[in-house]
Amino acid sequence: MTTFLVSHNLQVASESCPPWDGLQLAAGLERFCPTVTSAEALSHPHWRLRLESPLDAPLFAEELVAGWALLRSDHGHGVNHGILALGGRKDTPAASSSPLGFGAWGVDVVETPDPDAFLEGIQWEQLKAGRPADGVFEVLYKPQ
Repeated sequence: MTTFLVSHNLQVASESCPPWDGLQLAAGLERFCPTVTSAEALSHPHWRLRLESPLDAPLFAEELVAGWALLRSDHGHGVNHGILALGGRKDTPAASSSPLGFGAWGVDVVETPDPDAFLEGIQWEQLKAGRPADGVFEVLYKPQ
């Protein structure tokens, strides 16, 4: 079972793409991500929800960004921007106050009009270089 703790970084400044409520996200992603076996909204300053799926992390991330886009469309929101899932596996013991436990994945879902500029701005390649290859992923959904 793969566990994702998901945060949301909305870089799109448009009324047609409003921020999500955690409960909306949990219910919607459970609906639009067919392998999700558990979706729980979290009350945490960074992590918005916890998702579980039997898929491995990269495949689960692909399902997540596709499901996110479907959820936006279903609510009549704009989806003419990129949706990134940037994930890192927690390979060290977790702090007692953190919901991100050892072996779980912290996943930042970023909605941005320019995914390449966003990745460059956070120096994603350098961040990835410090991690094991199987402990990090990036998945991009681009509108058709």
